[in-house]
Formats: sequence, structure tokens, C-alpha cells
Amino acid sequence: MISAMVVIIPALGTTIDEGVLTYAAGHYLEDQPLKVGYDIFGYNYQGHMFKGTYANSYLGKDGFPPYEGDTDAYLAANPDAANTWYWPYRDVKLKMKWNDAWISNEDNNADGILDRHYGHDSYIGSGAWLTNHQSGKDIVEDETIKWTYFTKIVAAPGDAYVNGGLWYTSGDAEIGPVIWGQFATIQSVYNEQGGPHGIEYLSPASPGFGDYEP
Repeated sequence: MISAMVVIIPALGTTIDEGVLTYAAGHYLEDQPLKVGYDIFGYNYQGHMFKGTYANSYLGKDGFPPYEGDTDAYLAANPDAANTWYWPYRDVKLKMKWNDAWISNEDNNADGILDRHYGHDSYIGSGAWLTNHQSGKDIVEDETIKWTYFTKIVAAPGDAYVNGGLWYTSGDAEIGPVIWGQFATIQSVYNEQGGPHGIEYLSPASPGFGDYEP
């Protein structure tokens, strides 16, 4: 008699399309369910992407509605927004992409929110990464100067260490400048119309995300 093979498929966590995961307390959309696709601020948690303005990447979590381009009208209705550190960058366009370790599109530990560095106590050693692409324009002596900025950020490996504001591998190779405590910048590129162009920083250890995966 040949017995059938039993294949155990791990249960998936709670997903966005189930409609039970909601925005956190204090968010402008507090208690509303997360949606598949882009929300009114520009976040697409299902697709691990953001596309909008720099201010809108922060306004929602601080309890403000999305900024839609009219400064006077927005501040008339939301005067406290002018006191935030990011308000001066409200017209900067921003695109972000991240992997599952940065912000997952599932809740696997049943705490009601999307996982971050799931399976790790912190971002350190999680392999999390983020790309940030900004574009904007400045007025200099009545001339409009367009610019773009791109950066790649990774969670520091578990055996990395900090020295002089830089993350290093256990083999003493420079990973990149410390940012947000647990992360390193591994590449940045800045281009300005009629001004600086090209790579500002490139990690000597590696500018590739795969080299920092656990």
C-alpha cells in the first residue's frame, strides 16, 4: 500500500485585500481599511511603492489630509502643517520602492499592522532596502533650476559596526553613511540643470541590495 504524501503549506498572514488591516491610530485615515493600489496620499502598500509629493509621504501619519498643490488653501484649513519639518518640501515629487523586509504587505504576527523586518528583532540584519527618487525645481535669480536626486538605503547587516558615522562590514569594508540609526546609504546620485551631475556616493563594499540580504 502506497500512502499519499501530505504537503503542508504554511498559512499566509492577513493580507490587505481581506479588508481588515487598517491605518494606525493618529493617521488621517485612522481605522479605515488599507486598500490594494494607491491611497489618497500616494502609498501603494500592496505594491511596495509610493508616488506623490514629499509632504504627502508624511502628512497622513501626522493626521493631516493630503496636500494637492494649493499652499494657501491647504494652510487655511490646516495651519499646523506649516510647523512640520517637511512642509518646505511639499512640492518636491517623490517616488519610493521597498522590499518586504522594509514594509510587508501582510500581517504575519497578528498585531493588526503590516510587518516590518518580520522574523528579526529590528531592521539590523533583516535585508530591508528602500529606493528614494526625488525631483523638483528651485528659483535662483528668476531662473528655474530643475534637479533630481536618487538614493539607495539598506538595513545594516547583523555583524556590521559603526565608526565615525559610517557603517562597516565585519571585514572592515565601508558600507555607507549611517541614516536613521539602523540603515546605511549605499548610493546617491544628484543632477542639477546647469550644475552638479552624477554620483555623490557609491558604497565601497557594494551598491547592490543583494549583498546585504541575510
